[in-house]
Amino acid sequence: MTTIAPTPTSAPRITPRPGIGGSGLGATIRQSFTMAYRGLVKVRRTPEQLFDVTFQPILFTLMFTYIFGGAIAGDVGSYLPTIIPGILVQTVITASVVTGVQLREDMDKGVFDRFRSLPIARIAPLAGALLADTVRYAIATTLTFVMGWIMGLRPEGGFLALVGAGLLVVASAWAVSWIFAFFGVIARTASSVQGISMMILFPLTFLSNAFVPADTLPSWLKWFVDVNPVSHLVTAVRDLVNHGTVTGDLWISLLGAAVIVAVFAPLTVRAYMRKA
Repeated sequence: MTTIAPTPTSAPRITPRPGIGGSGLGATIRQSFTMAYRGLVKVRRTPEQLFDVTFQPILFTLMFTYIFGGAIAGDVGSYLPTIIPGILVQTVITASVVTGVQLREDMDKGVFDRFRSLPIARIAPLAGALLADTVRYAIATTLTFVMGWIMGLRPEGGFLALVGAGLLVVASAWAVSWIFAFFGVIARTASSVQGISMMILFPLTFLSNAFVPADTLPSWLKWFVDVNPVSHLVTAVRDLVNHGTVTGDLWISLLGAAVIVAVFAPLTVRAYMRKA
């Protein structure tokens, strides 16, 4: 009797799922930009997400300029070089709160659970969300400068200084968005993220030199305004827009942004990896 030996079969190959660095830095960067594109597609399908960076710059510029212009500077035209940089910083920094709110909403809806099943670096969805929001900051920056131009602002610093001021604000907002992304990961609800974020931002933006000169404030309040990082950013933007000069406030703003990223990026990633 002849027996037929079973044909040997090879064991199935199992492809390891890439983690943070499993696919390499280049692949992680590409995947992050892919997730950023997803965020832009999401905005295109729900354009109401852009209301805060489209209507708010227009509304705030008109409202604050005509309410405070005569009282502070004597007339609207004289107030524009002061208020436009202040409105720009306030609008863009406030827009960074949405990063944490949307991140929390996506995590609550289970979107990030689906991302876990994909062969991508786990950090890619988080990094992509923050990259996509830089487009929102750029929109708010452009609209604020356009509104200022329509109302009569003529930046003496020139076009390149205007672009530099816009890039400075966008970079600073991107750095601040890491703080709110951290809140988005650790908070339980999206509403709590927004509440905590506004509780931090309101004192920083309104207790600054964004709307009124610091010299007009009481001494105890002027001290806080002078050390407020938002004041340094506003002053740096004003110097660029109105005079085309680079001062120490610009370097302080960049250093502050770097410190924020150095502190909160690892904290956010660590907290995100524990939940992802």
